[in-house]
Amino acid sequence: MKPLIDIKVVTLEHAIAAPFCTRQLADLGARVIKVERPGVGDFARAYDERVNGEASHFVWCNRSKESLTLDVKAPDAKAVLGKLLADADVLVQNLAPGAAARLGLSYDALHASNPGLIVCNISGYGPDGPYRDKKAYDLLIQSESGFLSVTGGPDSPAKAGCSIADIAAGMYAYTNILAALLERSKTGLGKQIDVSMLESMVEWMNYPMYYAFDGASPPSRAGAAHATIYPYGPFLAGDGKSVMLGLQNEREWAAFCEHVLHVPQLAEDPRFNSNAKRVASRDALCVIIVDAFSKLTAANVVDRLDTAQIANAHMNEMADVWAHPQLRARNRWVEIDSPAGRIPALLPPGVDHAEDVRMDAVPALGQHTEALLHELGFTDADVRRWRDTHVI
Repeated sequence: MKPLIDIKVVTLEHAIAAPFCTRQLADLGARVIKVERPGVGDFARAYDERVNGEASHFVWCNRSKESLTLDVKAPDAKAVLGKLLADADVLVQNLAPGAAARLGLSYDALHASNPGLIVCNISGYGPDGPYRDKKAYDLLIQSESGFLSVTGGPDSPAKAGCSIADIAAGMYAYTNILAALLERSKTGLGKQIDVSMLESMVEWMNYPMYYAFDGASPPSRAGAAHATIYPYGPFLAGDGKSVMLGLQNEREWAAFCEHVLHVPQLAEDPRFNSNAKRVASRDALCVIIVDAFSKLTAANVVDRLDTAQIANAHMNEMADVWAHPQLRARNRWVEIDSPAGRIPALLPPGVDHAEDVRMDAVPALGQHTEALLHELGFTDADVRRWRDTHVI
């Protein structure tokens, strides 16, 4: 039995943070009802058309959900939301600041009628403080949290290639909801959860912040290399391919010199005989490493690194990841349905078998509207009237 099989989640969500949170609840068996704007839905549906006409972000974050179209500002929507939330376990929302409260969907407004309801609000900066009303998008939070200051090359910062601030907030919302469900099993009471993108990212930035503690200089931007450990990053081989490698201690440094560079005496070179010295002399050491690798193919370099038990990785493109032999060997790919037909989907980390997790279809916009309204007790006449007046 999937652990959240009896849990009902109602979500007013868009973009990435909240949809990623609720998709993971659906993975565990929760029934997730996604309330979307009539006609357009979650605006992430229109980000691109890369997955047979569907948006890449949307198919990733929205499988196994039911789509209900509803104009939440319409007077008749209040009755629908009221019935929908009457027996809900969790409400998740990442609407614009203050929007949920104006709709009567705050924890305080809902607690009396459903004391077991858990309300999770995801926002850019939190419900109070001077930044509470500021709009927040992923790149803006990457900047505000200091992430951009330590990411990129010496001459310019670079954003993360995925929506890292949204993902961080979605993960903290997910784990806090799971904790709240455990707490409710003991107290019988729901609670309010406020997760901000800024606080989620700053938590992930604690290492560079502590590195710069009490006015110390922060980690420098080092591209794909590590800012404070060397050698740790990509190095070019003679066939034009790059190999990523990383050293963590002096034993590995000695093994690297002997078995990879074939220059064992380099381990005792006073320029390089500690990590701090190697970082300080990284340009000189880089020349030595690249010169040694220029006589080898990337495969040769990886063979030597494996022999020396030095951590390494391929610099994979997206096509390489789709075909990754480790993921295939572990049967990590399954197929799910979508409005565009069958598409591949990765099993959630920690799940061993497809039958242990819910991997249902990505919904079409409003696909479940009529069925849900009938389930809530509304009539065919109600449905027709609301369609005619664009409430649904």
